[in-house]
Amino acid sequence: MQGLPILSFMTFFPLLGAVIILIVRSATSGQGDNPTQSRAALQTGLFITVATFLASVFMLLNFDPNTSGFQMIEDVHWFGGEGGGGKYVGGVRYKMGVDGLSVLLIMLTTVLMPLCILASWTSIKERVTEYVVAFLILETMMIGVFCALDLVLFYFFFEAGLIPMFIIIGVWGGKNKIYASYKFFLYTLLGSLFMLAAIIYMYLQGDTPTSDIQSLYRHSFTPSEQTWLWLAFAASFAVKLPMWPVHTWLPDAHVQAPTAGSVILAGVLLKMGGYGFLRFSLPMFPDASLFFQPFMFGLAVIAIVYTSLVAFRQTDMKKLIAYSSVAHMGFVTLGIFSLTEIGIQGAIFQMLSHGLISSALFLLVGVIYDRMHTRDIAFYGGLVNKMPVFAALFMLFTMANVGLPGTSGFVGEFLTMVGAFQIATWAAVGAALGVIFSAVYMLRLYRETVFGEIENDKLIGITRMNTRELVTIVPLAAGTILFGVAPWILMDVTMPATLKILSAMGGG
Repeated sequence: MQGLPILSFMTFFPLLGAVIILIVRSATSGQGDNPTQSRAALQTGLFITVATFLASVFMLLNFDPNTSGFQMIEDVHWFGGEGGGGKYVGGVRYKMGVDGLSVLLIMLTTVLMPLCILASWTSIKERVTEYVVAFLILETMMIGVFCALDLVLFYFFFEAGLIPMFIIIGVWGGKNKIYASYKFFLYTLLGSLFMLAAIIYMYLQGDTPTSDIQSLYRHSFTPSEQTWLWLAFAASFAVKLPMWPVHTWLPDAHVQAPTAGSVILAGVLLKMGGYGFLRFSLPMFPDASLFFQPFMFGLAVIAIVYTSLVAFRQTDMKKLIAYSSVAHMGFVTLGIFSLTEIGIQGAIFQMLSHGLISSALFLLVGVIYDRMHTRDIAFYGGLVNKMPVFAALFMLFTMANVGLPGTSGFVGEFLTMVGAFQIATWAAVGAALGVIFSAVYMLRLYRETVFGEIENDKLIGITRMNTRELVTIVPLAAGTILFGVAPWILMDVTMPATLKILSAMGGG
């Protein structure tokens, strides 16, 4: 399998599919979608995302989980550097590779994308071709973020992903979609401008300018340099994660985004912040990471407690789950900056687990929204009488979101709190409060929507979940239970990468 550019294929195949869809569309009609074209676009998008998933399975099968370094590396000179005759030293490179940290996040991305296309099968009725194209371009950018081994290449994918998500929210979102899309775009772009300045500075360090991540791992930045570079990268990653107080764009974006947009936003895009901290901040700036540890603990605990309390007062289901996501990303922050093996393992596990659970919750909200066209909690009640399968699945993911033992939600929260407890007892206690609060607001949501008698006459004719909807939810349910009872399946893969990060910290 050596020399096979599986990462490039997996990254750019969705983009190629998007281009083909647009070419076929322009060749057949310039007047907009008709039902036949819309169905063809969805079918093509499903085929492309499934093919990309199969490519990621091939990648996983050829991945050695016992190796701590990067694997399947593809390295081609892009621009800059010194040399000639086709041989360049330094510069910016097209360099791709995966390790235990990135390989599972890529799998999460490729699993969710076909489910997003299926979830949009009947709910998106206008400009369907453009909708599918936007998702395929977004998939390319997300996979590229997790594969890139060059800072400039990473930044390109990281920022380019803003554009399709901005369009998805702004075109197919709710009534305040323009406000939400601009807020999302400006928050994330502004934070990333600081990171760009840091990348330029890092590129110019050393005898030969380079943005190669592996080369920069070997470069020792002074404590003063580390502080400023850490802050610049954190400005971008904190918004993306999102951390308090730069989290306010997320609830608006979730509420206005279509169901599939919320799935990708919560399932994958939020994880880029945590991935960035683990890939860059900890190994490249170990002294600064240790210096800012108490500060990050404080922000994490505030995020967990404050957003849990805010979630309790929400009347919109998606907004409640959005605030819940901020709280759960607080656990990720806590685990990452515990700077312990168990804490970092827990943070990675929590990112993957939250990707399954939050995606499923947004899909379930989408199921009843497609029928009733409202997400107001007060509108519902007694759904168990009409939709028993929905009620059972909603119960599973509610319990997983709360952190019930036996679900993947428990493992991530438990490990991050143990890691934090070893460093700062107060941080673990604060996080434990968040666990209690999450049970309060999630069980309230479940009780008010599912239990009781049907009092709203409009709910009498609500239909049960269909096969397509079950196909989108059941794989996530299986993963939530499987990784809850057998967490080592994921942790054995991420362990070498975790130990390598800690080794870099020790060398700092």
